[in-house]
Amino acid sequence: MEYRKYPDDETVNEYIKRKEPLIIAIPFDDTQPVIVAHVKDADEHHTLLTQLDILDKNFRIVINGDSADWTFMCPHNYKGISDPKRRITQFYNDGFAAISKVLSDIGYFSDIRIPRWYRCFFDALDNG
Repeated sequence: MEYRKYPDDETVNEYIKRKEPLIIAIPFDDTQPVIVAHVKDADEHHTLLTQLDILDKNFRIVINGDSADWTFMCPHNYKGISDPKRRITQFYNDGFAAISKVLSDIGYFSDIRIPRWYRCFFDALDNG
């Protein structure tokens, strides 16, 4: 996996060492690098993902020393799977594996959480 750290490797590696909050975008496939930035650069990070046309092609997390909060937004066209239950299940499985790998690569060993406001995907499955 290739990593692109903003503003630069040295700065982000120092953030990682101090377990400071980071935003990470992990591409759905290996054609793009994993993007890592400090949360204080969030606006620039969002702009960068938009400019690269990869905003909706990533698993996105915010991490700190305690947890990794997953912005769980499953695209309607994820992997061309039309059945919502199968699509969301595949997105969850793929995302969990990719996020776990990245966290391990950068030395964060913490829980992966899906904040309550993103759990509506699972609620919809339970009610459907």
